[in-house]
Amino acid sequence: MTTIDLPLLPLGRGKDLSAERGVECPGDLPAASDPDLVARAAAAKAALGERVFILGHHYQRDEVVEFADVMGDSFKLAKDAAARPEAEFIVFCGVHFMAESADILTGDDQKVILPDLAAGCSMADMARLGQVEDAWDALTDAGVVDLVVPITYMNSSADIKAFCGKHDGAVCTSSNADVALEWAFAQKGPDTKVLFFPDQHLGRNTAVLKLGYSLADCIVWNPLLPNGGNTVDELRAAKVILWKGHCSVHGRFTAEVVDELRATVPDVQILVHPECAHEVVLKADLVGSTEFIINTVEAAPPGSVWAIGTELNLVKRLAAAHPDQKIVFLDKTVCYCSTMNRIDLPHLVWALESLVEGTVVNQIRVDGETERWAKVALQRMLDLPGRSSRD
Repeated sequence: MTTIDLPLLPLGRGKDLSAERGVECPGDLPAASDPDLVARAAAAKAALGERVFILGHHYQRDEVVEFADVMGDSFKLAKDAAARPEAEFIVFCGVHFMAESADILTGDDQKVILPDLAAGCSMADMARLGQVEDAWDALTDAGVVDLVVPITYMNSSADIKAFCGKHDGAVCTSSNADVALEWAFAQKGPDTKVLFFPDQHLGRNTAVLKLGYSLADCIVWNPLLPNGGNTVDELRAAKVILWKGHCSVHGRFTAEVVDELRATVPDVQILVHPECAHEVVLKADLVGSTEFIINTVEAAPPGSVWAIGTELNLVKRLAAAHPDQKIVFLDKTVCYCSTMNRIDLPHLVWALESLVEGTVVNQIRVDGETERWAKVALQRMLDLPGRSSRD
């Protein structure tokens, strides 16, 4: 079993266009202190007109989403891009795996641009294709692979989505993970197992709190250990095999802070994302996807008090949009998503001005074979009942 299948690249250095890890950004960026950046971004966007469609993820900086044509979660934005076939350029202000999904779902004549190639996702990097293939081989050796259905969270690389497509699995989002798991458990009889990656917390919270499995039914697969750190008997007994991955932002929230807020902030309601640890989710009042969090706050009456466990850019934006409510961050320290924040105004200006000049920069391309199988996994999700097409 391999433990490292790619060189470790310092953030922003080296070249590995297939990875969520840092890669060099060619070209000279405008200075961050340039007072004309806003005007330059507006001028470049105007010059491109209908040729460009800018997508802004909810976790992006205010200075960036100001120029977004639409905002949303990763899958919603990829679908929005697919619904704009007339746009020659899709500028995705998000992270690498999101731009990959947009490239998969858009037309061959459309070009998806990521303003900074170093905007990756540490969670997606925690499940590398070579590691997943090693895990599949180990499950084969344990005699259980014929009972395993792989389910990958949207926050994964295109080749991981393609792996699921090839092996009778599917993709899920944070709001339809329960539907996806119900579908998976119906695929191979009563002894079906689910291999869920890359986020162990979403998998555990969904299996235990939504589907009624016990914590004992869930084991964790550590890709750096033989058999994922499990015995063959444990692999045979498990119902849910959770990849040892997590979100670096949502993993920071703790049950202790929840207890402290309840003791010090009257009438506070705890609203968290299901990527949070199980003990945090258990103490929360409400749990749901990014869109769920936004909709919950928008529907809340004046005077509501919230402590929100998700990315800080979004929490600050919600607080500014709802001054009649008290909205605080569910952590004692500032915690932006460091890779999301690599998309800044200088990178956006550079990308747009390069397109105006006729130079396509930082294009994200998914090869045809990977795209074909990733689409299979995505289509299985879209075919699920109920919430399958929502973020």
